[in-house]
Amino acid sequence: MAVLQVLSALALLWISLGFLRRRLYPTVLENVPGPPGESWIAGSLNYVRNHKGWDYHQNLADTFGKVVRLKGAWQSDRLLVFDQKAMYHVLVKDYNIYEETDSFIEGNKIMFGHGIFTSLGDEHRRHRRMLNPVFSSAHMRQMVPIFYEVAHKVKDVFLNKVQNGPQEVDVVNWMTRLALELIGQSGLGYSFDELTETSPQHKYGLMSKKLVTMQGDEFVRDWVMPRLTRIGTPAFRKFLVDLMPFEAIAGMKEIVNVLHDTSTLIFETKKKALAEGDEAVQNQVGRGKDIISILMKRNVLASDEDKLSDEEVLAQITSLTFAATDTTSGALSRILHQLAIHKDAQDRVREEIREARRENGGQDIGYDELATLPYLDAVCRETLRLYPPISWVPREANEDVILPLSKPIRGLNGEEIREIPVPKGTNVSVSLLAANRDPDLWGPDALEWKPERWLNPLPEALVEAHVPGIYSHLMTFLGGGRSCLGFKFSQLEMKVVLTLLLENLEFSLSKQPIIWQMFAISTPNVDPDSVIPTMPMIISMAK
Repeated sequence: MAVLQVLSALALLWISLGFLRRRLYPTVLENVPGPPGESWIAGSLNYVRNHKGWDYHQNLADTFGKVVRLKGAWQSDRLLVFDQKAMYHVLVKDYNIYEETDSFIEGNKIMFGHGIFTSLGDEHRRHRRMLNPVFSSAHMRQMVPIFYEVAHKVKDVFLNKVQNGPQEVDVVNWMTRLALELIGQSGLGYSFDELTETSPQHKYGLMSKKLVTMQGDEFVRDWVMPRLTRIGTPAFRKFLVDLMPFEAIAGMKEIVNVLHDTSTLIFETKKKALAEGDEAVQNQVGRGKDIISILMKRNVLASDEDKLSDEEVLAQITSLTFAATDTTSGALSRILHQLAIHKDAQDRVREEIREARRENGGQDIGYDELATLPYLDAVCRETLRLYPPISWVPREANEDVILPLSKPIRGLNGEEIREIPVPKGTNVSVSLLAANRDPDLWGPDALEWKPERWLNPLPEALVEAHVPGIYSHLMTFLGGGRSCLGFKFSQLEMKVVLTLLLENLEFSLSKQPIIWQMFAISTPNVDPDSVIPTMPMIISMAK
């Protein structure tokens, strides 16, 4: 208890000094319009990070525009932006200045190890150099048969369920199991799940979902845990963790143990097979074509400058598995939900899929053909536009920097602001959600789900805005040096799954309204206060 009292006193002193410094030396950020800090301790963070925060975020965009000053902890000033020029500087031009926040880096080191999520600067570029080639088009083409092999299992489960009539099914549960098995076989050369009615869900999937919905425990995740990583020896840190009276600590320990143990098993199995030669690799799941097998082979031949340590390879396994599971399952669930709401769109995409299969001689639609299904592509793009799985990303300036704006804003003192001096240590978050819904670029129907917009020329204002995202004028997959490496992988696996599920199955709404929650990754539920995702839908045979 004495140790906890000392730590609490030091934390209170640190917070008090920061608050005093901000009162004595105010910054120009206070002139930027924004809502008042609703809480002296948490500022606006309880609203910004709230899993029911959709209306709050939309109101920020509608009321204050593309640059908003928010109050953070202890009334500190931070910015939320979706101005195109500001996003370009934060994510592309000056991305080495606007780094991931300290709490994000240190917190993720605990969860995922020292990998692509937790590296900065030259080290992050080295990780990307090693990972980029394994996401090439040539490798993606080889993934398609694996995607189909896995997706057929879930399609068969659904067909079996509805052979005697429509059935209510928890779709998000199956999409999570499917997404984990897709990244398992194609990414890791490992099988997590037999994907049958009677096979149990792998604990890794359960823990990753639990991690996504830990939004109520930011204090532990973002403040306590990152600072523990800098205190003393590992044994002393473990001693402190065991002393702490937080239920979230116990839950986090369980998550970390499952993620680490599973990734270690995969890594050691893969390492052993590679040492035994090509025949052993061919006998594994994925037949050596999976992402980690390719990465580990490249790593053997890499220069000393680029080579990844065993610890770093292990971290890539954990990072890629987590990143590819819940974003993909969430996106697939959202698409199926939208198609259940818009039955005319579901019928249209189903007919397009059936026609493509007929032209392919009744065989599964190949890699090149998948890219030529315009309406399926439009449905995917429009859903990823209006409903990005991740709503916003935080960054933190590691030095004083000027943030230019594409259009000036009016300060609280009435002056025009064309650029904002951002002090070192300022949190600058990019709203992917607001950027994708900007009516100045997408038009007055920006808040409507309209796949047809992608079948016509896009608005001239959007094209000329040069939105800095890497995908279709959208910010869904970010842009710049920390953009999503696997965005082509994600699109491809989603299209494979959708072609199989929609060809012979119809998805309809159940009597239970679906509520989407703004956790770190958007999650469906029927209970707005639950942290256990669920999405019941009625599945039947399609006509």
